[in-house]
Amino acid sequence: MNRTIFRRAMVPGVAALAMTLTACGGDTSEGDSANADGGDTGSSENTAGDDASSLSGSLAGAGASSQGAAMEAWIAGFAGVAPDVTVTYDPIGSGGGRDQFTSGGVAFAGSDAYLDEEEVSAAQETCGGDFIEFPAYISPIAVAYNLPGVEELNLSPSVMAQIFDMQITQWNDPAIQELNEGVELPDMAITPVHRSDESGTTENFVDYLSQAAPEDWSYEVSGDWPVQGGEAAAQTQGVAQALNGGEGTIGYLDASQVGDLGVASVQVGEEFVAYSPEASAAAVDAAERVEGRGEHSYAIDLPRDTEESGVYPIVLVSYQLACTSYDDANTAELVQGFFSYLISEEGQQMAAEHAGSAPISETLRGNAQEAIDAISAG
Repeated sequence: MNRTIFRRAMVPGVAALAMTLTACGGDTSEGDSANADGGDTGSSENTAGDDASSLSGSLAGAGASSQGAAMEAWIAGFAGVAPDVTVTYDPIGSGGGRDQFTSGGVAFAGSDAYLDEEEVSAAQETCGGDFIEFPAYISPIAVAYNLPGVEELNLSPSVMAQIFDMQITQWNDPAIQELNEGVELPDMAITPVHRSDESGTTENFVDYLSQAAPEDWSYEVSGDWPVQGGEAAAQTQGVAQALNGGEGTIGYLDASQVGDLGVASVQVGEEFVAYSPEASAAAVDAAERVEGRGEHSYAIDLPRDTEESGVYPIVLVSYQLACTSYDDANTAELVQGFFSYLISEEGQQMAAEHAGSAPISETLRGNAQEAIDAISAG
């Protein structure tokens, strides 16, 4: 895809649904459930934990709400290996996180899209040099619906595009019925739900529609939802609330927030593929690294129009962003320690258990660690 340059968004002082996730002094009241059965916490295999045990101080990040559940698990787990470190993360959305990072407001950020050209320049200026970006959270974007009595739903890229473009407006439309033989679809209006805020989840979903259904989706790929109408909601949690709050709704959101909603299977070639961490990881394995970026950028472009069996193409790859150089040596060490933990086998397993994400590959882990090792004090 051609990476769209984002318009600058004003970062809200207080996000209505913002949450602060804290790990400090062994008190994991903000995430104790995430830490209760997090696998081999403190395992001798976790060299990141061994190195982090002597760290102390505070570290602030912000960004993608899709990473919220995973970040909660990472912060809680990191508390077990670095009890004197306080980590906070404000899930204000990808656009807000990138804006805060590139302006120097936070030490690290989470983003559902890699930096665009304008943001690359801003990051380099703020960091006083290079920056790092690598995928650490891989998750399917679920197309979730609230349709009582309909337990399974198949959708093709074309039909999905027409639904979200407000061209197909009834659930019993012949185009939907043809894909779901034997399913009794109600004569009910469809209410598409989309993100109201600039969102990497939106950009990934729109990128899928533009690649997989180009004849039915002509909008520019962007983090801003392009269609007028439907229902808008802020952040991942807001979309989930909107879907749960109204029958006949359909929307896109990180799979970790689906809950009891129905989830559509997506047509890929001649089959319909349900979302899963494994099917999402298969899409990432088929992706190519974006050329012409910094040495420590592991940005990738995903093949959304694939017809390969078993691949779920509506996948969200969420990045971690940090500087390669910080003015404060302790901040550099804290970012290194926390990032090393979240890409470790333990950290990825924590995210998989509590957010339903797909653990990154050994190759990606090695690349990310190389970038993390490049962090230093300027």
